Amino acid sequence: MNEVIRQLHERKSVRAFTDQTIDAAVKKEILYAACAAPTAGNQQMYTILDITDRELIQKLSVTCDNQPFIADAQLVLIFCADFKKWYDLFLSQGCVPRKPAMGDFMLAVQDAVIAAQNAVTAAHSFGLGSCYIGDIMENCEQHREMLQLPQYVFPAAMVVFGYPTQQQIEREKPKRCDLSYVVHENAYHTMKSDTLCEMFDYKKGVLPFDEWCTRFCERKYNSDFSVEMSRSVSLYMKDYLTEENAQ
Repeated sequence: MNEVIRQLHERKSVRAFTDQTIDAAVKKEILYAACAAPTAGNQQMYTILDITDRELIQKLSVTCDNQPFIADAQLVLIFCADFKKWYDLFLSQGCVPRKPAMGDFMLAVQDAVIAAQNAVTAAHSFGLGSCYIGDIMENCEQHREMLQLPQYVFPAAMVVFGYPTQQQIEREKPKRCDLSYVVHENAYHTMKSDTLCEMFDYKKGVLPFDEWCTRFCERKYNSDFSVEMSRSVSLYMKDYLTEENAQ
């Protein structure tokens, strides 16, 4: 197994950090790695917010589902899907651009998340832990105001970084589904109930599968934060769902 593959398999989410600071040169390498990521048409349809204000980080730890470990991170980056800069460029140069639409939104989200994963992979190579914070997509009104997010800018992913505690280093990485269930050849294959149960059976622990599934559904899918995330993302998407683009 080569070093890149080993590190990809080894990396896991870290939610407990030491107080060791991140060297400026390491931080710059992480950011350069993010910007080296694949990007649609080499457009880099993202903007990275480097959150250095500790008070703002503390606020984000509250607005992102009250997760105190966020405030302990030594580096906080928010990867924003950003089509505003291209639309503004077109207007400034006398082009007659159509309004950004859902395809543009999705491409920008892809660009942003691919860049984020490059940053996560680079950070791990330096011995840094990281954790994706999907909750940045919640509380649209608050986050738009806090981060001064204009139209056509969407906080697709927040990642917090820091040196992991020894307990986090030693913690076993959660198991993933077997490849046979995840990879479908040539076309999508709808799985029947028994196959789905087999795929996720390892997650149930000591509980009967149906009881585990019911609890998981209520704790995750039906949770208040999941409903709020969908509400907020719908608000961001309204920027791209103009009457002009609906025609």
